[in-house]
Amino acid sequence: MEPIKIEDIQPLVSEKASVAILDDGGQDKASFVTKTIVKVELCPDITHLRIYFDDINFFAVPLISIVTKSVNEWVAFDEKSGLQYIIRRESGQDV
Repeated sequence: MEPIKIEDIQPLVSEKASVAILDDGGQDKASFVTKTIVKVELCPDITHLRIYFDDINFFAVPLISIVTKSVNEWVAFDEKSGLQYIIRRESGQDV
């Protein structure tokens, strides 16, 4: 486990992925949906990483989150909120 590094998620840009936000018990806050990640960038106050699915829609992951990576999956866990932000690459390539 390690903190968020923007360069770790850059390889997912332009990739089709299943994304979801789960609570700490693993219960869905929203179902997994298939999206294409179009860009990632830091928010203006440099507290979150924004993961964009088009020019407007994104989810913001707190930079204090702990990241785990495995084959085809990137997971950030925010201990404060108890939320997991999950991105699963659909193409079958390693993250």
